[in-house]
Amino acid sequence: MKATGATTVLQVGDIATALAFYCGVLGFTEDFRYASYAGVVAGQCSLHLCAHNIWKRPVGGGAVCIYLDEVDDYCKSIEARGAAIASYPADQYYGLRDFVVSDPDGNVLTFACPLPETAE
Repeated sequence: MKATGATTVLQVGDIATALAFYCGVLGFTEDFRYASYAGVVAGQCSLHLCAHNIWKRPVGGGAVCIYLDEVDDYCKSIEARGAAIASYPADQYYGLRDFVVSDPDGNVLTFACPLPETAE
């Protein structure tokens, strides 16, 4: 088997509300929409948003880490557009600088970039 990619699917309550947040606040672009299922993209990152309950998954229980080239300016820009920042950018012991935001349904999005390597 050779895996060629993966996409996170987040359960949302309403597709229009979710798209308004992901596109209008976070800056993603709508890739497709089929009734209560949609995809958004930003660079090489794609997310699927699911507002139907065919699989009986709870709304808002998802989480994803999205890797960026930087996080500080991005955090400021999405906060200015209405994102509620749960934790602000900080250097982490695991080698990333990251911050956390939740979507309107409670799905947790961590935005992270690698810390520069330091000489020992």
